Amino acid sequence: MTATGAQPPTLLFYGDDFTGATDALATAAEGGLRSLLFLRVPDDALLERAGPLDAVGIAGAARSMPPVEMAAELAPIAALAQRLRPRVLHYKVCSTFDSAPDVGSIGAAVAALRPAAGVPWTAIVGGQPQLGRYCLFGQLFAAAGTGGEVFRIDRHPTMSRHPVTPMGEADLRWHLAAQGLAPLALLPWTAHEGGPASLQTALDASLASGPAGVLFDVADAPQLRMLGGLLRRVAADATLLAVGPSSVVDALGDGRMVRAPAGIAPARAPVLGVAGSLSPLTARQVAAARSFVRHTVPPEHLLAETARTAAADAAVADLQAGRHVLIVSTDDEQEAQGDGRRIAQATGQLLAQVLARVPLPRIGVAGGDTSSHAVQALDAWGLSHLGRLAPGVALCRLHSERTALDGMELMLKGGQMGGEALFEDLVHGTAAR
Repeated sequence: MTATGAQPPTLLFYGDDFTGATDALATAAEGGLRSLLFLRVPDDALLERAGPLDAVGIAGAARSMPPVEMAAELAPIAALAQRLRPRVLHYKVCSTFDSAPDVGSIGAAVAALRPAAGVPWTAIVGGQPQLGRYCLFGQLFAAAGTGGEVFRIDRHPTMSRHPVTPMGEADLRWHLAAQGLAPLALLPWTAHEGGPASLQTALDASLASGPAGVLFDVADAPQLRMLGGLLRRVAADATLLAVGPSSVVDALGDGRMVRAPAGIAPARAPVLGVAGSLSPLTARQVAAARSFVRHTVPPEHLLAETARTAAADAAVADLQAGRHVLIVSTDDEQEAQGDGRRIAQATGQLLAQVLARVPLPRIGVAGGDTSSHAVQALDAWGLSHLGRLAPGVALCRLHSERTALDGMELMLKGGQMGGEALFEDLVHGTAAR
């Protein structure tokens, strides 16, 4: 017996940033799993309050942490996994795998979580076809924006130049080895050609040398479904530690959409948007946000309490007047100097200041680190899935003890996600499409 019901949950996942965690939540919910995303490690009382769950999610910010902080962050996740005994413990990373030995190290995460796993090797799922992410012979490829041109990750126009974790190596085996996750065996996409039995044979052969993990190529949705069957068999008797994007969750659901994603209704009151992403796609989304009054807040203003309060005053005035507000703060030089985390934390403080003065039914935040710290600044304990605004972009319901926050609709998105009209969709909805 566990705190979530008579059977252990199918899945316990930790999102290394909040945007990715909400995508995993959406994937689980749409796959028919009873799912909830907690904003802190839940105790037995909170799990009891949530009711029976098939998928227990924890939203975190490990991708912006050095290894020592990651170890402290993830130790309670390992302890929770040892209590709940899920079939799969999933460390959810960005589909572009952007990380480095000194920040957001996937190797450090695996080391912290490994004591909770019963299967002696780690599964690494290298692609998410739904979002234009593909892994072929260990090489990671990613589309530049929704439906955009596909690049090898080390030549991607955004991810190869990421200000904190630039992707200079396309072979995930080499990329992860630099973070201490080695040796890794590879199960190439060609291993799927003979069907499930052939795939199992290839896995057995790859495990003969005793690797620390197995990297699974994923080229398309049918391969992901076949991989899901393999992972379920591996996890039948002991907890499997799996690393990868939301395709891990998709695979465990057999790749089938059990419940169609609901359309999003128009917002019923002014909407607040916050853009802290340096992505060119987010810049286009901001430019296309014609329904919003734009407030540009330089990073140095965010980091100064007096200037931050003045920015909150200006946003509150427009919101109280019935206008949609989009707060924009990005700066390549500040990010390059290592101030990105401080800026994200200050952005979260600004959001909390605004919401303390003007309750809002719907908000949206763009930027992985910005989203993580923005939500951490709120007095809330969980998120449940409402629907999708775009592939990889979920709209969630906030759960809080504070009446003014409980039930608020929240969009969190990474820099590479969504179409150019995303902020407009946040205001006007998608139900009429």
